[in-house]
Amino acid sequence: MSDSIERLYSAVLAARDLDPGSSRTAKLIQRGPTKMAKKLAEEAIEVVIDAIHGNPDAVIRESADLLYHLTVLWASAGIRPDDVWREMARREDLLGIAEKVPKSPPKGPKMAAPGMAPRRPIVALERPAVRKRS
Repeated sequence: MSDSIERLYSAVLAARDLDPGSSRTAKLIQRGPTKMAKKLAEEAIEVVIDAIHGNPDAVIRESADLLYHLTVLWASAGIRPDDVWREMARREDLLGIAEKVPKSPPKGPKMAAPGMAPRRPIVALERPAVRKRS
């Protein structure tokens, strides 16, 4: 798979300097990171919707679009696929390949950044029960 991503990445790099009138990749990069991020998010949502609806063929198609838009974002940001693979290897060493590294320690009080007030815990509020009229 990484070979396919490398080929896609090379193609994106080659296309980024083409005429935006004839290259979707060049046009996307020219429009900037906000547009690229929006397109990436749209594709991710489409994958989710198709997965929820149990449509594996659509998930495959939308996943290909998602990988394309992710690769365009990487290329624009100067991130190489090898940078991502190194992070994946680091995580595998920590937790195994099938686990996501937590963004914060699992337990304990959250520490505030220097000069910032401590974060308050998020509390779920109960909604009052609504009685049905008979």
